[in-house]
Amino acid sequence: MSSREARLNRERHTIQTMIQIYCRGNHDAAELCAECAGLSEYAMQRIDKCPFQDDKPTCAKCPIHCYRPDMRERVRRVMRYAGPRMMLFHPVLTFRHYYDEYSRKQLDKKFAIEKMRARESREHRGKSPTVECQQQE
Repeated sequence: MSSREARLNRERHTIQTMIQIYCRGNHDAAELCAECAGLSEYAMQRIDKCPFQDDKPTCAKCPIHCYRPDMRERVRRVMRYAGPRMMLFHPVLTFRHYYDEYSRKQLDKKFAIEKMRARESREHRGKSPTVECQQQE
């Protein structure tokens, strides 16, 4: 299994764990209730159909909102409730989630810098010395 596949599996595990924490705390259920099971299944479908796949950012940092508005609100509620509790119940998973978020941010920053340098290089190559002299006069 590649590290990218492991990343997607970790994303799946994280959202399932958050839904379990939410359901246990709000619906007093040992197992997922029907509502939370449906949300979990929907979230798995969305992760499977994510257009970014291997390069998937964490959902909070994703530029595409692939959840339907009603499901998005439900997932937000789950994350607001379970997010702070994740550190208590699953500290390693929480750390990995934040690390994935940080790593993605660093990659985005690196690609932005490379893109800026490439653009500056193209602009510099596109100007001839005579054009620059004429502009200065």
